Amino acid sequence: MDETAPARETLLEVNNIEVIYNHVILVLKGVSLAVQKGGITALLGGNGAGKTTTLKAISNLLHSERGAVTKGAIKYRGEVIQGRDPAELVKKGVIQVMEGRHCFQHLTVEENLLTGAYTRRDGKGAVEADLQMVYDYFPRLKERRRSQAGYTSGGEQQMCAIGRALMSRPQMVLLDEPSMGLAPQLVEQIFEIVKSVNENEGLSFLLAEQNTNVALRFAHTGYILESGRVVMEGQAADLRENPDVKEFYLGMSDEGRKSFRDVRSYRRRKRWLA
Repeated sequence: MDETAPARETLLEVNNIEVIYNHVILVLKGVSLAVQKGGITALLGGNGAGKTTTLKAISNLLHSERGAVTKGAIKYRGEVIQGRDPAELVKKGVIQVMEGRHCFQHLTVEENLLTGAYTRRDGKGAVEADLQMVYDYFPRLKERRRSQAGYTSGGEQQMCAIGRALMSRPQMVLLDEPSMGLAPQLVEQIFEIVKSVNENEGLSFLLAEQNTNVALRFAHTGYILESGRVVMEGQAADLRENPDVKEFYLGMSDEGRKSFRDVRSYRRRKRWLA
């Protein structure tokens, strides 16, 4: 991944947002981030750090879980989008691939993919062309296209979920924990495909991921969350070489893992706690 590429247009801006569940539980505490057009941005951190909540705040899926953005602003192409209907955001080009490989279990793989084109109005030919594009990126899905999705493997279901998102012709994909529950070889394969789609189709990705090592090898930029706050951000190459990230997220230290609050970079940036 070329981290020396010139700066791109900012596609998504998340500015100092707070998210509260059930009117009382503060989950995100002043989170800010940016996704560049045509880039891959990694949102990193352990379980419970706030990664999924951040994605759902952007895609406006918090309401179904009694959550709400109570402060800050989220802008897509300069337009404030919080509070919008999620279906409207899909039409604008923002789509989320949910954690857990959600597929319509009783439908075939191909039927699942075609549901992603439901909101499109550009004709059968365009949809069929994009279906072939998905099969080109995911040859395994073409082999399994007549199989009931519920009887495919975890890796195939993850590919199906990503492929269905691509069928909506998005400009930005919010990808939640794509490596969860998958063998390392499959994780590598899926990230390679994400990289290819990014480079060939110009799609922007914001991916939430616990597997920091893999994510930072494929992303352009990264943000590390802990307890609902951004504790570090930067170019992926710089984060990979940061001694604190190496110690606490890449497993390159003999010492046991502590909270990021204990390390020097976090103390240098303790203004996040204000």
